[in-house]
Amino acid sequence: MPIVINASISIPDAEIQFSAVRSTGPGGQNVNKVNSRVILEFNLHFSSALTLYQKRRITGSLGRRINKHGILRMQSQQYRSQVANRAELVARFVESLQKALQPVKHRVPTRVPTRTREKRLETKKHRTQTKRIRQAPRNFDDS
Repeated sequence: MPIVINASISIPDAEIQFSAVRSTGPGGQNVNKVNSRVILEFNLHFSSALTLYQKRRITGSLGRRINKHGILRMQSQQYRSQVANRAELVARFVESLQKALQPVKHRVPTRVPTRTREKRLETKKHRTQTKRIRQAPRNFDDS
């Protein structure tokens, strides 16, 4: 069953590799006996489900999670069961790809309103007048 990223993209199961290893941390004998940590590996370069543009967007966004061979690697060991970790990992994988493929919102440059600019200059002039009034009087004697 393919993993659905959005309406136009779904990744076949054959392109995603899951492996399970022993988890670390507290858990008693469960940690020592059960392979509950799940690792997801997705080869981005050889994926047939993504276009070249989409691959570039994902690489730009998730670049630190992708190794030099183009493999996106994620892992989960939050839960004590392998099934729960796998479900959580797939959800994170989908969410991270959706976020990476979102269109970039371009900023529309705006101008400072004329009244705001005028008010700022008026305030500066008023402040200058106040400081000029507070100055000590000048002595113009040539003595």
